[in-house]
Amino acid sequence: MPAFQKTAPFMIRFSLTTNTLILVVTAFLLIFGNSTLASNVLKTYPVNGDNIFFLLSLIILFGGATVLLFAMLCFRHSTKPVLIAVLLLSSLATYFMDSYGVVISDDMMRNIAHTSNAETLELLNIKLLAYLTVLGVVPAILVGMTSLQWRGLRREFIARLKLLGITATLVVVTTLAFGSFYASFFREHKELRQHANPTYYFYSAIKYAAQLLKPASNAPIVTVGADAMIPASDVDRELTIMVVGETARADRFSLNGYQRDTNPQLRKLNVVNFTNFWACGTSTAVSVPCMFLLDGQTNAASEKIATDENLLDVMQRSGVAVLWRDNNSDSKGVAKRVAFQDYKSPKTNPVCDIECRDEGMLAGLQEFIDSHPKGDIFIVLHQMGNHGPAYFRRYPPAFEKFKPACKDNDLSRCSREEIGNAYDNAILYTDHFLAKTIELLRKNDNKFETALFYVSDHGESLGENGLYLHGLPKAIAPDTQLHIPALMWFGSNFRDLKVSALRAKINNRFTHGNVFHTLLGIFEIETSAYRRDMDILNGARPEAK
Repeated sequence: MPAFQKTAPFMIRFSLTTNTLILVVTAFLLIFGNSTLASNVLKTYPVNGDNIFFLLSLIILFGGATVLLFAMLCFRHSTKPVLIAVLLLSSLATYFMDSYGVVISDDMMRNIAHTSNAETLELLNIKLLAYLTVLGVVPAILVGMTSLQWRGLRREFIARLKLLGITATLVVVTTLAFGSFYASFFREHKELRQHANPTYYFYSAIKYAAQLLKPASNAPIVTVGADAMIPASDVDRELTIMVVGETARADRFSLNGYQRDTNPQLRKLNVVNFTNFWACGTSTAVSVPCMFLLDGQTNAASEKIATDENLLDVMQRSGVAVLWRDNNSDSKGVAKRVAFQDYKSPKTNPVCDIECRDEGMLAGLQEFIDSHPKGDIFIVLHQMGNHGPAYFRRYPPAFEKFKPACKDNDLSRCSREEIGNAYDNAILYTDHFLAKTIELLRKNDNKFETALFYVSDHGESLGENGLYLHGLPKAIAPDTQLHIPALMWFGSNFRDLKVSALRAKINNRFTHGNVFHTLLGIFEIETSAYRRDMDILNGARPEAK
């Protein structure tokens, strides 16, 4: 039984065994840290006579898994630090799962690791602090105040073996007793257990750490397209700007049939808009690398980008002048071996108010073009775009067309309509930015075959089915996080392009996997790495090799 002792006026100090404290913290997390898990389970398995015992067995399963986790990590002096850390982390996990419906997967761990300080500050709000305080800090203080009873190494060791044995037996017996139920549960409803707090984020952290701790290979970077070259017969100079969008979803582009006119400027510019374009992942850390890799659909893009050359390397080897300008977090490893310019600071970006604008990446770009009097030029502009949850910060006040717009980074304080308005205003600013980029390209039509290629990295959930933001595992992600806008524009001097043939393909399904080969085709780079069938221009530009 727990003992109590007064240590100061109005202060009670608890005295518990380590095993009892583990059980108390587990019960607290099950009750207060797994509301998203519970709500999703109950949607799939409503409470009725057929399901009641299955649901009770799930409590034993998830509770038992947490007890086993703690039992292996907590012993004497490690007990309080481990439980306090888990309570604090679990309170944050609870907030993000409850508020945005996110899954704390290994990809999400990678996103967290790559999140900048500015992006982190945008996530701070009163609701998050309330979750952290009530579900994290207060119980952590109580754990810290608890006096652990030490009954000697032998007795504590035997007690721990009993706890492990009883818990493991309960879990195994429960699973076997409802074998047919769990056969379906584990095979068909993987997404449910991904909300288990804290066990799933522990699993994800271990998986991500294992990826980071893989022995560093001394092997050189894998060469891609070693034979890449621009044939002597290609006498026309190419100037292509690729805009890598951020968090734009296809169904919010009026070019794709959205009822609001979010693309008023692009609509007038004779762009070729692709209605059926899909991202290879739901996060920047995965999608940006994979669209520049030879295998654009790889599940290990964020790792492979560190070991393999990518499209920019192939272009640079061919003699193309390559420049990456970034108004986002960074290039996610894509631009490690080419010219890179950071435009997130007023020191470099001349168009800044509450934050630096995408439009600022165009400043001085003509000077860069003029400084290369020979050869082809490829420029990548990585947008801040529609990065959430503070959509209202992503556009200047002049672009607040859709009102009322959510002006809070805590989306729970805004209506779905207000969130959608702010998001659409940010799309409207992207429309303006792309139009300005095309204007710059047009000024160079007399010297180059000019082209623009815009592709977003991934989409976004805006409250559909209780989901917000992005980053869900691809296998369970909704279309809103994967169906992305993509478009091209070609200058008047872009020769031999059969625009009618290209427009005939606008409803064909394309993915990030097409980007690598399409850009090789635009620059007419000859290499064995090029796949004509993956080039979007295939059939519209016959001379592409």
